[in-house]
Amino acid sequence: MLTHLKTFFTHRQSLATGSGFFILGFLFGNWATLIPYVKDLYALDDALLGLMLLCLPLGAMIFNPIAAMAVRRFGFQRMTVVGMILVSIVYALPVCVGNFYALPVSLLLVGIGMTILNISVNTTATAIEQKENISIMATCHGMFSVGLMVGALMRSMTLLAGLSEFWHMIGMCAIAMILAYVSSKTLLSIENVSNSGDVKKSVPKGSFIPRGALLTIIGISICTNVTEGSMTDWASLYMKEVVRTSPYFVGWGLFGYSAFMALGRFFGDGIIPRLGRNRVLAYGGALSGLGLTMIILFPVTVVAILGFACIGLGVSCGAPILYASASRYPGLPDAGGLAMMNTYAMGGFLMGPAIIGFISDQTSLKTAFGFVAVLTLIWMYKSHKAELY
Repeated sequence: MLTHLKTFFTHRQSLATGSGFFILGFLFGNWATLIPYVKDLYALDDALLGLMLLCLPLGAMIFNPIAAMAVRRFGFQRMTVVGMILVSIVYALPVCVGNFYALPVSLLLVGIGMTILNISVNTTATAIEQKENISIMATCHGMFSVGLMVGALMRSMTLLAGLSEFWHMIGMCAIAMILAYVSSKTLLSIENVSNSGDVKKSVPKGSFIPRGALLTIIGISICTNVTEGSMTDWASLYMKEVVRTSPYFVGWGLFGYSAFMALGRFFGDGIIPRLGRNRVLAYGGALSGLGLTMIILFPVTVVAILGFACIGLGVSCGAPILYASASRYPGLPDAGGLAMMNTYAMGGFLMGPAIIGFISDQTSLKTAFGFVAVLTLIWMYKSHKAELY
């Protein structure tokens, strides 16, 4: 059960790839805990905050096809390093610009950086799996979750130290930049692995419109990513405004969510082959629905943290299974399946919080979380018969 973890942590290229996932989660986790601060800094209501958060997926979705072409043109190795450096710069902008009109532009740039790193680092993990005949995708996504968890806790620590939000984010971006530099040499040494030899023979005209099994994979991915993105962006606000917990515990909902998501992903490469991809996906939907029910019906600190933990465990293996299936989807060029998947996945992950903002503004944050609970039922139902690769 734990052999895959030993393989991952003793394999330099796998560990360097995992550092890319870690940076993606680490910076996003720091950003998520600062969303309440950003809301107050720019005097945003829930609807306007949701509109601003919509700029993240907009940047990601606009740049997504360009990022896929860049991966094919310059190589996933170089683009992974470029993505790590880029996100280490742009994540500081939303907190530091201090201008309402510059905020959406800064968030667009964050979305662009995220999609470059997301496509390239997932392509890198797939290449290592094919070349070395090992399973590392779930563990790599576990590194994202660890980064998210550490990022969520960092603000609690710097808050105790009296560090301002501005210098907090500058410091976190500096840490990410150092990690990117340390990992870059190993990442650039990874050999290319191509799966595009039979593309012309197997891909019909118009195939870049998702259909069939790929459409089902993308549909489930939208549900899992809306759940994941909504919890990441709104967990801290939910703890503050609905649970009404103390300032110290505001980040603990996100911590519980991230910790159990990491736990599920670190065990995922051992569990998925035993139980099967479909069953793990379906169980994840059920567990996420249970966690959402807990935090909606019992908004007290301890129960809310446990509820977020259940959601984290539920979504943990969704992205690894679905990204791996998209990357192995037959008849698509290198990064083609991942790029198509990433368009919808990143859209769900980043648009989900915006949708939550609009629903919350018209009704309540509890009702908005109820909408996410409905998506977990769809995800659970569709997972049973989905054709996964």
